[in-house]
Amino acid sequence: MNVCPLEFNEYIPCHDLSYIRNLLKSSKISRNEELESHCPPVEKRLFCLVPPPVDYKIPVKWPTSRDYVWRSNVNHSHLAEVKGGQNWVHEKGKLWWFPGGGTHFKHGASEYIERLGNMTTNETGDLRTAGVVQVLDVGCGVASFSAYLLALDIHTMSFAPKDGHENQIQFALERGINAMISILATKQLPFPKSSFEMVHCSRCRVDWHENDGILLKEVDRLLRPNGYFVYSAPPAYRKDKDFPVIWQKVVNITTAMCWKLIAQQVQTAIWQKQENETCRLQNQERNLLTVCEPIDDAIPPWKAPLRNCVQSSTDQSNIQKRPPRPDRLSVYSRSLEKLGVTPERFDRNNAFWQEQVSHYWRLIGVNKMEVRNVMDMNAYYGGFSVALSNLPIWVMNIVPTTASNTLAAIYDRGLIGAFHDWCEPFSTYPRTYDLLHVFHLFSNYKGREESCSVEDIMLEMDRIIRPQGFIIIRDQKSILSRIKTLAPKFLWDVTSHMLENEEKQTEPVLICRKKFWAIV
Repeated sequence: MNVCPLEFNEYIPCHDLSYIRNLLKSSKISRNEELESHCPPVEKRLFCLVPPPVDYKIPVKWPTSRDYVWRSNVNHSHLAEVKGGQNWVHEKGKLWWFPGGGTHFKHGASEYIERLGNMTTNETGDLRTAGVVQVLDVGCGVASFSAYLLALDIHTMSFAPKDGHENQIQFALERGINAMISILATKQLPFPKSSFEMVHCSRCRVDWHENDGILLKEVDRLLRPNGYFVYSAPPAYRKDKDFPVIWQKVVNITTAMCWKLIAQQVQTAIWQKQENETCRLQNQERNLLTVCEPIDDAIPPWKAPLRNCVQSSTDQSNIQKRPPRPDRLSVYSRSLEKLGVTPERFDRNNAFWQEQVSHYWRLIGVNKMEVRNVMDMNAYYGGFSVALSNLPIWVMNIVPTTASNTLAAIYDRGLIGAFHDWCEPFSTYPRTYDLLHVFHLFSNYKGREESCSVEDIMLEMDRIIRPQGFIIIRDQKSILSRIKTLAPKFLWDVTSHMLENEEKQTEPVLICRKKFWAIV
């Protein structure tokens, strides 16, 4: 396997600027779609190992990494130059320092989060009191908001586009904070409906008022009943330029959706999504709103176009009430019931993963504190993630679009994740994860070898795993034999082991470790 030239050390196939420029020139995409994921066909991708940058170092470990990372690992000064005054990131010798600031919380994320708690509870409370467990952070910057929510055991799916501040997601991931490249533009986000108690926008550079508020209707899809939309942006507080007009449009759209403006202080406005079917039906009769026709929840919202309508409150009122964490982790949900998963099978699955994770730690043979960023590439019900929940680890739970739609059940458990098709590269930077868990994933793609062969998926795994990171693979014997043959091409060390599966039968397990190498 060849090594890519050094200038491709940050290669993200589906956000490759040269490929996207050609799409724009040929009018195959519009300007609205420019920052979305656009994956070239296999023959137009680089088929080589992505090298680390010059002087790459093993990342600083959590929790120190929340505040400090190696400059050489993300050697870009632009963000510090343009956002240093807002306390996003500062240069400090050989390190980047993240003091926890943001555009609308220059005095620190902790103070800002405390203020949001007071605003949502209308008293001296915090976001846990308001029932917030899972947050979607739109245009997250370097994800300091998410980093400081962890103290409240609130877990955040953070995303931002690869744009003028192109390395903000790379900074977040290097810090050990969950994040991915994405944007709200023309397609639904790859998350189930009713997944979050809060959607947060702090100067997220989204034009919520445009196109009849279609992006706010996507927020409505993702918010749980009584969930909050936090808007910290100039239209909420400035009276110059076009901001009052924009604010009025946002107010009109949210009112039509029957959201209630519950607080407006300093530079922030907060709405709560109301369970009010009468209001929505009345607004539909007044032509202020369109209520969506029901769709099959079994079909993942993968690259589905945005819908200029809202769900009925009746549909949402059937959503199961969830306890706070950590009790939420063991919730048997209606989502699982719909999939035909019995409570007994769910309990067995949880017990199985508790046992398997203890075996994994023994097999990989490293200190648990060495691992921070983890991806479960075929997450099923999230049992693997739950088994790691007592450690300072976050897990990106991926449900392949070829598998049953279990992601709603994963969110019901207080976990985070996304839908993805592994025939395409994932929207993240190289060297993102310390550990990849690959449980019977390759067999899901049998018959699709032209676009996603075993070798193609392994190349993507190599791109996103950090040097000295681990890959745990379980699958059919023939597939594991093929992977073991290919592994030396990827500079992976491999050992084979046998573990019991859920049916108490032994099956092979590969423990792969990516070598630390660099272009000399």
